[in-house]
Amino acid sequence: MPKLSLVVPVYKVQGYLPECLDSILGQDCTDFEIIAVDDCSPDGSGAILDEYAKRDDRIHVIHLTENVGLGRARNAGLEKATGDYVLFLDSDDTLSDGALSAIRDRIEATGDPEILIFDYARTYWDGRVRPNLRAELLKEKGPDTFSLADRPELLDLLQIVWNKAYRRDFVARTGLTFPPGYYEDAPWTFCSLISTERIAVLDRVCVHYRQRREGGNILKTVSRKHFDVFDQYQRVFDYLDAHEELAEWRGPLFRKMVDHYLTILERPGRLPQDARAEFFHRASADYRARMPKGFTRPGGGRGHKYGMLERDAYTTMVSALAAVKFRQRVKTRTRTALNRSKRGAMGAFYQSQLRLPLDDNLVLFSAYWSRSVSCNPAAIDAELARLAPHMRRVWAVRADNADRVPKGVKVVRVGSREYWAALARAKYLVNNVNFADSVVKREGQIHVQTHHGTPLKTMGLDQQKYPASTDMDFEKLLERCDRWDYSISANQFSTVVWERVYPCSYTTLETGYPRNDVLVNAGSEDVRAARAALGLADGTKAFLYMPTHREYQPGFTPPLDLGRFARELGPDVTLLVRGHYFYGNSSHVNELRRTGRVVDVSGHARVEELYLAADALITDYSSAMFDYAVLDRPIISYVPDWDVYSAVRGTYFDLLQEPPGAVATTQTELLRLLSSGAYDSPETTGRRDTFRRRFCEFDDGHAAERVVRRVFLGEESLPPVVPFDERHHAPTPAQALELVERA
Repeated sequence: MPKLSLVVPVYKVQGYLPECLDSILGQDCTDFEIIAVDDCSPDGSGAILDEYAKRDDRIHVIHLTENVGLGRARNAGLEKATGDYVLFLDSDDTLSDGALSAIRDRIEATGDPEILIFDYARTYWDGRVRPNLRAELLKEKGPDTFSLADRPELLDLLQIVWNKAYRRDFVARTGLTFPPGYYEDAPWTFCSLISTERIAVLDRVCVHYRQRREGGNILKTVSRKHFDVFDQYQRVFDYLDAHEELAEWRGPLFRKMVDHYLTILERPGRLPQDARAEFFHRASADYRARMPKGFTRPGGGRGHKYGMLERDAYTTMVSALAAVKFRQRVKTRTRTALNRSKRGAMGAFYQSQLRLPLDDNLVLFSAYWSRSVSCNPAAIDAELARLAPHMRRVWAVRADNADRVPKGVKVVRVGSREYWAALARAKYLVNNVNFADSVVKREGQIHVQTHHGTPLKTMGLDQQKYPASTDMDFEKLLERCDRWDYSISANQFSTVVWERVYPCSYTTLETGYPRNDVLVNAGSEDVRAARAALGLADGTKAFLYMPTHREYQPGFTPPLDLGRFARELGPDVTLLVRGHYFYGNSSHVNELRRTGRVVDVSGHARVEELYLAADALITDYSSAMFDYAVLDRPIISYVPDWDVYSAVRGTYFDLLQEPPGAVATTQTELLRLLSSGAYDSPETTGRRDTFRRRFCEFDDGHAAERVVRRVFLGEESLPPVVPFDERHHAPTPAQALELVERA
């Protein structure tokens, strides 16, 4: 039997669950088991648990067939626990380094207490850490173990279960279980503390209590479920009635009950407005029914509120709260005036357009900071034209890029009156990055964030860990992300990352990437046309080289000697070089274009056509690898600066260990792979298959259709994803040539 059993209930936490599990599995104390309870989670949390369980036999997963709520999910885990002590950890929280060793050592040093209470700290999205305000109650003073009567102030700690280790035989002896409903911690916490004779404390932060910016916290949910608190305190006082020897705790627990009721009444964002009077009257009834003889109200304003409950004086309470709300409204009006002043800088015209009705049939597209008509927005645009031709589709494009817009595309130039009018009145805004801070998200507008790649490098809030890679204002970033209604995902991996690093209240659509539809649906004529447009003759081997942006390099200097490449690989090989869009055209590459063996395709409008034309891809950390993998053609990772890049920017997995194919860390090694053909072998094919199954999960050629049907046509039932082994993809250049010759 393990020393410690950690019960982890899981529901809609796919963005945080890996970090939670890693914080447990990375502990230096290994004498534990994890009982993870999938509470019928509708997201990918259950699959994440199963994947972790395959890799570590200390993880035991329970999949519930219906959602039962936090309390009963904990009960299910408790039934399976075998450790001497049971701990509960919420699946969006984490253990601090060395927490389990400290807990184990303190348990042993204090002679196996029935309950060990340890400290926690609140952590925030912006990196702030706030200590427990009552941490002084956990000072290790006096006897190692004691009863609650010796230190009754421990009742003033936050009534939570996950800052304690419970001896399992104590839990069994007292018959403790978690009730259903909100505030399920209250009966467990109070009843266990007053029942034990041997408590110990550990003055150490063992849990990092995540303060989620959006969702995941019942305390920020307006609902009648907050009425569950009455049932929870009924259970507490029923327990007292059944244990006369605990009568001394009626007074302290009555005070905790009243404080809890008042907190729910006072905090905005909990009770529906039309339920507040009902809640107050029920709280007042409990007050009068349970008030102990000789009870003395606290002094000051708090005691005044106790008195209002005792008299059932709801009108008086409303008047008191109204005064508080008035002061809050004054502050709000001040902030609103300031915001209006800022918006005034956008211009009177934009302000006037914002007052006009939305145009339900107008869609405004943008891609790569309005540089081009491309990527996922372009694919959605094309599918929208097919499925909803009544929609008017407009693209925002910078003036200096207007000459690159395909014929037939309606454009509004960024900064023009037409641009501001479209931003103000379009029902739909579609972008693969964020619109500017000055854009106002109107009520009724729908913003679709398509993203522009599967992330290898850290993104969003995760970049806070790598300050050398960015000077981003993360608060502003999240304000921009607050405008999203939908976030498009190509795979479960991306979904988990996006939901964690952009913690806002959007809906994730796991549709696949619309821009990759063509890589599935293109035929031999499309492949040959793409090659012909680049001047690639039949029989020419074309390698597409796409190095990514490096924040620590000021310009695009390929980490590859292109002249040597052209010489050593011979006349039948052409290298297509595409610099990252941050760099634009490169004078270095332009010099080599004269050789005819190196073609600069940095300015090519559609990268998907380059994918179709190329026999293989050479890249480093670019998201191109994830898209190109849809084609099931060879991918070579040329990563001479992996150590530097991964340290400066941070990555989500080790590309050297989980590559999509062959790996080279030197130019000599790369040339050897290419000249020998070793880049395309059974081993590299196997790596690519594993990579494709993980990252091309939803790319079956119908992604754009799913987006259009769900977002623009309002359909809930979407075309199902084609099973991976039943999919096809565009033919290779060799296959395309063969098909034409047969015809």
